[in-house]
Amino acid sequence: MSIVKINVLTVPAEQREVLEKRFASRAGMVENSDGFEWFELLRPVEGTDQYLVYTRWRSEADFQAWMDGPMRAAHQGRGDQSGERPKPAATDSTVWTFDVVQQAAPATPTAG
Repeated sequence: MSIVKINVLTVPAEQREVLEKRFASRAGMVENSDGFEWFELLRPVEGTDQYLVYTRWRSEADFQAWMDGPMRAAHQGRGDQSGERPKPAATDSTVWTFDVVQQAAPATPTAG
């Protein structure tokens, strides 16, 4: 079965828009990666300043290949006019890893 990676990003309120714009500007970069199955960026609603970046992969090897290639390239940053790398939007990051041991999808309604 698949594995799930959840990147927990601590993002101060004043950096939320920056973080979301950066993710939006990289749309499409992960979708064509071998073994990629799903992505969601989850914005906190109340009680926390932590965003969750949810990805699901066919295997740990597929995730690591993406981390070592396209993800690393995406985070190099082009920098601004001065050539400096943009300041990170998050102040902390932790990655949680889970094996998918059970899953369910919505039942398809039958015609009556």
